[in-house]
Amino acid sequence: MLNFYKTVENKMVPIDSIQDGCWINAVAPTEKEVTYLIESLGLDPDFVRAALDEEESSRIEVEENQTLVIVDVPISEKQEGTLVYSTMPMGIINSGKQVITICLKENPVVTELESGMVRNIQTHLRTQFVLNMLLRMAAKYLQCLKQIDKISHSVEKQLHKSMKNKELIQLLGLEKSLVYFSTSLKSNEVTIEKLLRGRAIKLYEDDQDLLEDVLVEVKQAIEMSNIYSSILSGTMDAFASIISNNLNIVMKVLASITIIMSIPSIISSFYGMNVSDIPLPGFWFPVVLSVVSMIIAAAVLIKKKLL
Repeated sequence: MLNFYKTVENKMVPIDSIQDGCWINAVAPTEKEVTYLIESLGLDPDFVRAALDEEESSRIEVEENQTLVIVDVPISEKQEGTLVYSTMPMGIINSGKQVITICLKENPVVTELESGMVRNIQTHLRTQFVLNMLLRMAAKYLQCLKQIDKISHSVEKQLHKSMKNKELIQLLGLEKSLVYFSTSLKSNEVTIEKLLRGRAIKLYEDDQDLLEDVLVEVKQAIEMSNIYSSILSGTMDAFASIISNNLNIVMKVLASITIIMSIPSIISSFYGMNVSDIPLPGFWFPVVLSVVSMIIAAAVLIKKKLL
């Protein structure tokens, strides 16, 4: 799907066709749309194919007055009623006349730009537009990390009440999301540092300041991701120990009850044998002896805190 946008009177406005200074957003483009982009805009086919590769890592590449910047952007999806966070590559191509973004799925960064939620965006200022997009990407990571932190706190509260597999699996999913975020953010950091050197894209003073802000946001997101990952990993280990300890307590109680319940069986088996001269062979004595022995055994186990 191809959409065309241009800033008119400081507002993002959709347009019908490609114009100089416009922004072209391609989401999961078909082969026909890919061919149209390559032929009408003269884009490097390798740039377009690289942007559509879901395994492509974050990088920057320059070829014949075209600049390709691939960054990993955060996405969230609902699976079985819970939010799952991951990342996906998004290609940003500066063709010299237009800015083209290419990705396999809708992502919140381009959605916010399309809806006009981001102010003071000028599509004809191509370098500044790309840097603003990178800034939104970094801010989105921070927003997702805060959401992950809130979800993990909520799940922890539920685990305090009852140890269920559902909550533990949800914590495991959040931990996996943080690993994805940390890996993608480190790759993005390297790409932004390359941009900051000014070799791939010519940077003016305002652009330099904006890109430094992007780098600060990315570094903050990396730090937050590492902190939350460490906390979540420690929480998972703590709950695993608690579950193991609870299991030991249950097994200890069951073993103690088994010992107490086996006493009548042992005594009755003695009095049930065909052996002469057993003391007090009457019916009442084995019953009384069993009860007294069970009480004594229970008292000993309670004193030893085994029951």
